[in-house]
Amino acid sequence: MNRIIEHFKNKPERNLNIYFTAGFPELNDTGRIIETLSKNKVDLIEIGMPYSDPMADGPVIQSSSSRSLKNGMKLNILLEQLQEARSKTEVPFILMGYYNQVLQYGDEAFFKKAKEVGVDGFILPDLPFEMYEKLYRDLFEELDLGISFLVSPQTSEARIREIDRLTRGFIYLVSSNIITGGSGSNEAHQEAYFKKIKEMDLKNPYLIGFGISDKAGVENAYKNANGAIIGSAFIGALEKEGNLEENITQFIQQVRP
Repeated sequence: MNRIIEHFKNKPERNLNIYFTAGFPELNDTGRIIETLSKNKVDLIEIGMPYSDPMADGPVIQSSSSRSLKNGMKLNILLEQLQEARSKTEVPFILMGYYNQVLQYGDEAFFKKAKEVGVDGFILPDLPFEMYEKLYRDLFEELDLGISFLVSPQTSEARIREIDRLTRGFIYLVSSNIITGGSGSNEAHQEAYFKKIKEMDLKNPYLIGFGISDKAGVENAYKNANGAIIGSAFIGALEKEGNLEENITQFIQQVRP
């Protein structure tokens, strides 16, 4: 069974998903970061494929992506790093990136290679779910790969139902209409949005991301969804001076309720 699906069967609530950009701060830090997150019992690990035009990402993640590319990160290197990391942990791996990166590599070859090295699922914000259903759904089911689509406060109920039908793993619930690392929207509107999603009784679990940076934000996500996603704040922790593993451990201890 897919590790993401299996994980949510065993632990449906209070999940912490941590995002970081592969190849940042240094090219070969990817494995160290994954191993340290695993030791700190993070539930899911979301690995960003660095890209020159990351449209859904704010300045912190854009900067990390730019630095990773300057470090020499390429998809073939990332896949090698993930294969090595997979030998040391069973935590689900989610690759987050952009459809054009997949096409440049060769779409079917990339998905098959990702599965081979231990990737469990994908987040590709610019891949429309209609295109996924037409071109890739059968392949993903054959490979037992997960796929997560983004839902925002502006997503219609009909579209959310379609996303729920096609999702394999979990739905990525964008907390507000902002880029990653933003400060969030009006609290009353946000609460109404979360209430609407809960009342829809979706078949897939959903995690809240964008703008979560501390213990209070994680706890609020735990209250309103199956878990929280932290990205930009964790990237900031990786940039701190000092020992990388210690900085990661300290960050997780600070944000986990």
